[in-house]
Amino acid sequence: MLDFMTIFKTACLLFAILFSLAPVARADDLLIWAPAKLSDRSYKATMGFRLPAEWETSAGADIALASTKGGAPLPDSEQAMLWGRIVRTNVTPSGQSQRGARISVDTLRGSGALTLSRSRSWILSDSLDMQSSRSISVQYDAVDIKQASVTASQALKLIHPWTGTSLSAGAGISNASGDFSSSVAVNQAILPNLNLDASVSNPFSADEAGSVNLRYRLNW
Repeated sequence: MLDFMTIFKTACLLFAILFSLAPVARADDLLIWAPAKLSDRSYKATMGFRLPAEWETSAGADIALASTKGGAPLPDSEQAMLWGRIVRTNVTPSGQSQRGARISVDTLRGSGALTLSRSRSWILSDSLDMQSSRSISVQYDAVDIKQASVTASQALKLIHPWTGTSLSAGAGISNASGDFSSSVAVNQAILPNLNLDASVSNPFSADEAGSVNLRYRLNW
Protein backbone atom coordinates (compact mmCIF):
# COMPACT_ATOMS: atom_id res chain seq x y z
CA MET A 1 0.00 0.00 0.00
CA LEU A 2 1.29 3.46 -0.89
CA ASP A 3 2.10 5.71 2.04
CA PHE A 4 0.56 9.15 2.38
CA MET A 5 3.65 11.08 1.24
CA THR A 6 3.62 9.16 -2.06
CA ILE A 7 -0.07 9.95 -2.49
CA PHE A 8 0.52 13.58 -1.57
CA LYS A 9 3.43 13.98 -4.02
CA THR A 10 1.34 12.44 -6.78
CA ALA A 11 -1.53 14.77 -5.93
CA CYS A 12 0.81 17.78 -6.06
CA LEU A 13 1.90 16.74 -9.55
CA LEU A 14 -1.73 16.44 -10.60
CA PHE A 15 -2.42 19.88 -9.09
CA ALA A 16 0.38 21.38 -11.20
CA ILE A 17 -1.00 19.80 -14.38
CA LEU A 18 -4.55 20.90 -13.59
CA PHE A 19 -3.35 24.40 -12.74
CA SER A 20 -1.74 24.72 -16.18
CA LEU A 21 -5.02 23.63 -17.80
CA ALA A 22 -7.27 25.71 -15.51
CA PRO A 23 -7.55 28.87 -17.70
CA VAL A 24 -8.89 26.81 -20.62
CA ALA A 25 -11.13 24.53 -18.57
CA ARG A 26 -12.61 27.32 -16.49
CA ALA A 27 -13.90 28.95 -19.66
CA ASP A 28 -16.34 26.06 -20.01
CA ASP A 29 -16.79 25.73 -16.25
CA LEU A 30 -15.81 22.06 -16.39
CA LEU A 31 -12.85 22.05 -14.02
CA ILE A 32 -13.11 22.14 -10.23
CA TRP A 33 -9.91 23.60 -8.77
CA ALA A 34 -9.94 25.22 -5.33
CA PRO A 35 -6.61 25.33 -3.47
CA ALA A 36 -6.62 26.99 -0.04
CA LYS A 37 -4.14 27.86 2.67
CA LEU A 38 -5.95 27.12 5.92
CA SER A 39 -3.17 28.39 8.19
CA ASP A 40 0.57 29.05 8.10
CA ARG A 41 1.34 25.33 7.87
CA SER A 42 -1.82 23.67 6.61
CA TYR A 43 -3.12 23.41 3.07
CA LYS A 44 -6.13 21.93 1.33
CA ALA A 45 -7.11 21.54 -2.30
CA THR A 46 -10.26 20.33 -4.01
CA MET A 47 -9.88 19.19 -7.60
CA GLY A 48 -12.23 17.47 -10.00
CA PHE A 49 -14.49 17.92 -12.98
CA ARG A 50 -18.08 18.86 -13.68
CA LEU A 51 -20.26 17.64 -16.55
CA PRO A 52 -23.31 19.81 -17.23
CA ALA A 53 -26.30 17.72 -18.27
CA GLU A 54 -29.86 16.98 -17.18
CA TRP A 55 -28.24 15.09 -14.31
CA GLU A 56 -25.24 17.28 -13.48
CA THR A 57 -22.33 15.04 -12.58
CA SER A 58 -19.20 16.00 -10.68
CA ALA A 59 -16.35 14.01 -9.16
CA GLY A 60 -13.00 14.73 -7.61
CA ALA A 61 -10.77 14.58 -4.58
CA ASP A 62 -10.02 16.60 -1.46
CA ILE A 63 -6.35 16.56 -0.45
CA ALA A 64 -5.06 18.20 2.76
CA LEU A 65 -1.91 18.23 4.85
CA ALA A 66 -0.58 20.11 7.89
CA SER A 67 2.99 20.21 9.14
CA THR A 68 4.97 21.16 12.21
CA LYS A 69 7.41 24.09 12.32
CA GLY A 70 10.14 21.67 11.35
CA GLY A 71 8.27 20.59 8.22
CA ALA A 72 7.20 17.13 9.41
CA PRO A 73 3.57 16.11 8.72
CA LEU A 74 1.29 16.40 11.74
CA PRO A 75 -0.14 13.04 12.81
CA ASP A 76 -3.70 12.42 11.55
CA SER A 77 -3.72 15.71 9.63
CA GLU A 78 -3.59 14.03 6.23
CA GLN A 79 -6.73 13.90 4.13
CA ALA A 80 -7.30 12.10 0.83
CA MET A 81 -11.03 11.99 0.16
CA LEU A 82 -12.56 10.84 -3.13
CA TRP A 83 -16.10 12.03 -3.87
CA GLY A 84 -18.74 11.98 -6.57
CA ARG A 85 -22.10 13.69 -6.95
CA ILE A 86 -25.07 13.70 -9.32
CA VAL A 87 -27.87 16.28 -9.10
CA ARG A 88 -30.98 16.99 -11.11
CA THR A 89 -32.78 20.32 -10.66
CA ASN A 90 -36.25 21.14 -11.98
CA VAL A 91 -37.44 24.75 -11.98
CA THR A 92 -41.04 25.81 -12.56
CA PRO A 93 -42.80 29.18 -12.19
CA SER A 94 -44.15 28.09 -8.80
CA GLY A 95 -41.13 26.38 -7.30
CA GLN A 96 -38.01 24.27 -7.58
CA SER A 97 -37.13 20.67 -6.80
CA GLN A 98 -33.80 18.87 -6.59
CA ARG A 99 -32.79 15.22 -6.38
CA GLY A 100 -29.29 13.97 -5.93
CA ALA A 101 -26.83 11.41 -4.67
CA ARG A 102 -23.35 11.79 -3.22
CA ILE A 103 -20.67 9.24 -2.42
CA SER A 104 -17.44 9.85 -0.52
CA VAL A 105 -14.55 7.55 0.37
CA ASP A 106 -11.79 8.31 2.87
CA THR A 107 -8.87 6.46 1.30
CA LEU A 108 -6.67 6.78 4.39
CA ARG A 109 -9.07 5.69 7.10
CA GLY A 110 -11.21 3.17 5.27
CA SER A 111 -14.56 4.92 5.74
CA GLY A 112 -17.20 6.02 3.27
CA ALA A 113 -20.75 7.26 2.89
CA LEU A 114 -23.55 7.22 0.33
CA THR A 115 -26.25 9.89 0.69
CA LEU A 116 -29.50 10.18 -1.27
CA SER A 117 -31.32 13.49 -0.91
CA ARG A 118 -34.40 15.26 -2.20
CA SER A 119 -35.55 18.84 -1.65
CA ARG A 120 -38.39 21.02 -2.85
CA SER A 121 -39.40 24.67 -2.49
CA TRP A 122 -42.70 26.10 -3.65
CA ILE A 123 -45.17 28.96 -3.23
CA LEU A 124 -47.76 27.89 -0.69
CA SER A 125 -49.92 31.03 -0.86
CA ASP A 126 -49.68 34.74 -1.67
CA SER A 127 -47.79 35.35 1.58
CA LEU A 128 -46.14 32.01 2.42
CA ASP A 129 -43.43 29.85 0.89
CA MET A 130 -42.60 26.28 1.87
CA GLN A 131 -39.41 24.23 1.74
CA SER A 132 -38.98 20.52 2.42
CA SER A 133 -35.96 18.23 2.40
CA ARG A 134 -35.28 14.60 3.17
CA SER A 135 -32.21 12.42 3.03
CA ILE A 136 -30.97 8.96 3.84
CA SER A 137 -27.31 8.20 4.38
CA VAL A 138 -25.45 4.90 4.62
CA GLN A 139 -22.05 5.13 6.36
CA TYR A 140 -19.28 2.57 6.54
CA ASP A 141 -16.34 2.66 8.93
CA ALA A 142 -13.80 -0.14 8.81
CA VAL A 143 -12.49 0.52 12.34
CA ASP A 144 -15.83 1.05 14.09
CA ILE A 145 -17.44 -1.74 16.12
CA LYS A 146 -20.63 -1.39 14.09
CA GLN A 147 -19.18 -0.91 10.64
CA ALA A 148 -22.36 0.06 8.76
CA SER A 149 -25.06 2.49 9.87
CA VAL A 150 -28.06 4.23 8.31
CA THR A 151 -29.30 7.73 9.15
CA ALA A 152 -32.52 9.28 7.87
CA SER A 153 -33.64 12.88 8.28
CA GLN A 154 -36.43 15.18 7.17
CA ALA A 155 -37.05 18.92 7.55
CA LEU A 156 -39.78 21.46 6.77
CA LYS A 157 -39.57 25.25 6.67
CA LEU A 158 -42.42 27.77 6.41
CA ILE A 159 -41.34 31.21 5.22
CA HIS A 160 -43.07 34.59 5.24
CA PRO A 161 -40.93 36.46 2.68
CA TRP A 162 -42.42 39.92 3.30
CA THR A 163 -41.36 40.01 6.95
CA GLY A 164 -38.31 37.73 6.75
CA THR A 165 -39.77 35.29 9.29
CA SER A 166 -39.37 31.53 9.04
CA LEU A 167 -40.44 28.56 11.15
CA SER A 168 -38.64 25.25 10.68
CA ALA A 169 -38.82 21.75 12.12
CA GLY A 170 -36.63 18.73 11.57
CA ALA A 171 -36.26 15.13 12.71
CA GLY A 172 -33.74 12.34 12.28
CA ILE A 173 -33.11 8.78 13.33
CA SER A 174 -30.03 6.56 13.24
CA ASN A 175 -29.96 2.79 13.47
CA ALA A 176 -26.43 2.88 14.94
CA SER A 177 -27.61 4.32 18.26
CA GLY A 178 -31.35 3.99 17.84
CA ASP A 179 -31.67 7.64 18.86
CA PHE A 180 -34.43 9.87 17.53
CA SER A 181 -33.68 13.58 17.40
CA SER A 182 -35.86 16.57 16.56
CA SER A 183 -35.63 20.34 16.50
CA VAL A 184 -37.80 23.42 16.10
CA ALA A 185 -36.48 26.85 15.16
CA VAL A 186 -37.66 30.39 14.42
CA ASN A 187 -35.64 32.88 12.41
CA GLN A 188 -36.31 36.59 12.02
CA ALA A 189 -34.46 38.95 9.68
CA ILE A 190 -34.02 42.27 11.49
CA LEU A 191 -31.75 44.03 9.00
CA PRO A 192 -30.32 42.85 5.66
CA ASN A 193 -27.25 41.44 7.46
CA LEU A 194 -28.70 40.94 10.96
CA ASN A 195 -30.70 37.84 11.95
CA LEU A 196 -32.23 36.67 15.21
CA ASP A 197 -32.90 32.96 15.61
CA ALA A 198 -34.11 30.74 18.43
CA SER A 199 -34.12 26.96 18.43
CA VAL A 200 -35.06 24.03 20.66
CA SER A 201 -33.58 20.57 20.14
CA ASN A 202 -35.35 17.41 21.33
CA PRO A 203 -38.36 19.26 22.77
CA PHE A 204 -40.46 17.51 25.44
CA SER A 205 -37.62 15.12 26.30
CA ALA A 206 -34.99 14.79 29.00
CA ASP A 207 -32.36 16.03 26.51
CA GLU A 208 -34.23 19.22 25.67
CA ALA A 209 -31.93 22.18 24.99
CA GLY A 210 -32.49 25.65 23.58
CA SER A 211 -30.47 28.53 22.20
CA VAL A 212 -30.97 32.12 21.06
CA ASN A 213 -28.51 33.74 18.66
CA LEU A 214 -28.08 37.14 17.10
CA ARG A 215 -26.08 36.85 13.89
CA TYR A 216 -24.47 39.63 11.88
CA ARG A 217 -22.96 38.96 8.46
CA LEU A 218 -20.19 41.17 7.14
CA ASN A 219 -18.95 40.95 3.56
CA TRP A 220 -15.75 42.56 2.34
